[in-house]
Amino acid sequence: MKTKYIDLIEQTYDFPQEEFQLEDNKLQFHGVDLYNLVQRYGTPLKFTYLPKISKNIQRAKEWFGAAMAKHDYKGSYHYCYCTKSSHFEHVLNEALKNDIHIETSSAFDINIVEHLKKKGKISKDTYVICNGFKRDQYVQNIARLINEGHKNCIPIIDNYEEIELLSEAIEGKFKVGIRIASEEEPKFEFYTSRLGIGYKNIVPFYNQSIKNNDQVELKMLHFFINTGIRDTAYYWNELLKCLKVYISLKKVCPTLDSLNIGGGFPIKNSLAFEYDYEYMVDEIIHQIKQACDEAEVEVPHIFTEFGSFTVGESGGTIYEVLYQKQQNDREKWNMINSSFITTMPDSWAISKRFITLAINRWNEEYERVLLGGLTCDSDDYYNSEQHMNAIYMPKYKKDKPLYIGFFNTGAYQETIGGFGGLQHCLIPHPKHILIQKDDKGNLKTSVFAEQQTAEEFLSILGYGSKKDENGLLDPKKMLVSSKN
Repeated sequence: MKTKYIDLIEQTYDFPQEEFQLEDNKLQFHGVDLYNLVQRYGTPLKFTYLPKISKNIQRAKEWFGAAMAKHDYKGSYHYCYCTKSSHFEHVLNEALKNDIHIETSSAFDINIVEHLKKKGKISKDTYVICNGFKRDQYVQNIARLINEGHKNCIPIIDNYEEIELLSEAIEGKFKVGIRIASEEEPKFEFYTSRLGIGYKNIVPFYNQSIKNNDQVELKMLHFFINTGIRDTAYYWNELLKCLKVYISLKKVCPTLDSLNIGGGFPIKNSLAFEYDYEYMVDEIIHQIKQACDEAEVEVPHIFTEFGSFTVGESGGTIYEVLYQKQQNDREKWNMINSSFITTMPDSWAISKRFITLAINRWNEEYERVLLGGLTCDSDDYYNSEQHMNAIYMPKYKKDKPLYIGFFNTGAYQETIGGFGGLQHCLIPHPKHILIQKDDKGNLKTSVFAEQQTAEEFLSILGYGSKKDENGLLDPKKMLVSSKN
């Protein structure tokens, strides 16, 4: 009888896969022995497999390069990393190895850009695309970057007042883009995105506020929809509407030469995941070229802002099952040694699902379970996989530890969860490990951050001694111990 966990996985999915293999009944991720990782560093454990970041960037560059060559597309392609998906230095350092550009969303992003410039990771030729609603500090930081000579910093106008605010703060000429306020999917609670300027208002806005402003040069039209880049009638309809605006704007604005199609490539959330990236890129380039050729305007340079696609598939989280609670005849709760709310907030807040697999004991019988976190919050649970209505794991045995992994969790979870800060029910943030390859291709690991301590929590809450002479919390004394 096929009653073992490995039988279930092989019958349900095509397994092994590119990033997942099995060796000695233990799971490997990109050649990393996860069981050994657990034995060395303990659980709960977060890890970032840095080579995956570079690999995904290079994949996207190849897809766009091939599509542009196929369609004789005369524009160029620029890959931007959406920093809000993960601001960590190790992520930016890895991404910037691949000749890419940066997209920002708030004031402190600019401080990160300036730090990277000082370190030589970013040059004056690097594009810095500044999205988001721009409050005073964000405007001042953008202005400082441009005034210090970074001419490829392009603030994307989100509302009518930003042109005036930027003009007052920036010395001399500067480039801008305009974000389209796209229409949302019919199932959304609202009709039009709160971000950007409406389709019908963009050309009038240009004529009124930019055309005769010698200080401002319009270079880019920005387009993004919340559902991401998917092969749906909704996406293609919105893209074609965007192209109509671009063409109309291009005819009255010769300096306009770039189209930013934002981000939204999906990442693998199941072993059954399927998405034809090459087809989507090819069709996007085809649609843009066809529309521009018919209108007899030059095709734009293409910018993308991939965040989750860049970093999401590099991350993982491993827990140990502490105990099993049989709550009724049908429900068995496997209690993990951490919290889903604090370590994977998207699973709780927006019911996002990640690849979930056992780390060890693949050659043993399985059972249907629910997964519960440590907090006393009724929502601290994870109850199903993306394509199954239940979770199956090797049977719980008190004398045989069971470790479970959640994969492709590298985007947003740390920042949304409040890395280094307070956590729900004071559950500590797990130890975080970086995995990379040396020049010879050998894997090496290092500790980025240790698990949070009671002292760190107490200091944040005001109980500790980490205060300055005025009795206020001193940020320099509150930093989580870490190393790169």
